Amino acid sequence: MTKLKVAIIGLGMAAGHHARSLLDLSDRIECVAAYSQTAARRETFAAQYPTIPTTGDLDAIFADTSIEAVLILTPPSSHLELVERCAAAKKHILLEKPLDISFERSEAIVRAARQAGVLLAMVLQNRFRAAALKLDEIVKSERLGQLIEASVAIRNWRPQSYYDVEGRGTMARDGGGVLLTQGIHTVDLLLSYAGTPKDVSSFVRTSPIHSMETEDLVTATFAFENGAIGTLNATTCAYPGLPERIELLGTHGTAVLTGDTLKAAFMDGTSITEGGEKTGSGAGANPMAFGHEMHRALIGNFIDAIRKGAPLRVTGEDALKAHRFIEQILAAGR
Repeated sequence: MTKLKVAIIGLGMAAGHHARSLLDLSDRIECVAAYSQTAARRETFAAQYPTIPTTGDLDAIFADTSIEAVLILTPPSSHLELVERCAAAKKHILLEKPLDISFERSEAIVRAARQAGVLLAMVLQNRFRAAALKLDEIVKSERLGQLIEASVAIRNWRPQSYYDVEGRGTMARDGGGVLLTQGIHTVDLLLSYAGTPKDVSSFVRTSPIHSMETEDLVTATFAFENGAIGTLNATTCAYPGLPERIELLGTHGTAVLTGDTLKAAFMDGTSITEGGEKTGSGAGANPMAFGHEMHRALIGNFIDAIRKGAPLRVTGEDALKAHRFIEQILAAGR
């Protein structure tokens, strides 16, 4: 089977994890172009990953018919236009979260990929943690019984210097604050386990800790269509940063996913512990302080979907569900 030829668009903070993953998978995939409009970023990337060619010619990527897929790693405000160009060129898409800065633009992204018949996979890599995969198995096998509560805590830390970077934490570039930028990973996991939320109430704040346009502190309560209730707390004010936590309470047991570790206990006397890989987390001041193993698994799934027709583990539709829930929380807060 020939290698899948791909290009990277965007050489910012997330590019390193993707580049290392592509190199690990070099027997199956080849990155033939890595684009940034900024020469300094191209030079920095080339120095770190000399075997991956860099380019300042975006049009050439879309014109190259040998490139079957594109990894879009640019700020959210640029996503729709880039996805539309990929769709027009019939190139599959791996898109960094979130979909875009508004729900309407996010819907347009999903629609464009669907109408063009190209795959749209999302970089919501926490789905690929061993502990998260095990919890998915437990939920689907109904070992917890009927779900009665599903709650999440996302207590990150970001210093003011993080938000002092131009555009960060603004509606124009990022589309939101802690929920859309940091919390969406864990929100996506929560919804994958518990289903669709409804009846949302919330408090949404910008704390005195940060000078920023968007929210850095959120508490919400809600119900799910299956009858369970839940709570959410998300913040970037929790120094020095705590592992994200999902708690699922069922009629037959309880499961708690804390970072990369799952602990589940069942009323029949059995229990499960899974994970603990210590891959690191982005909960603290350095948002990229974790390994690239989950990105590698995600890209492996993307390759399998293109080459073998395997199902994508995280689709654009999945990300749209998370974005819709985040919109509900913010609207309730207003």
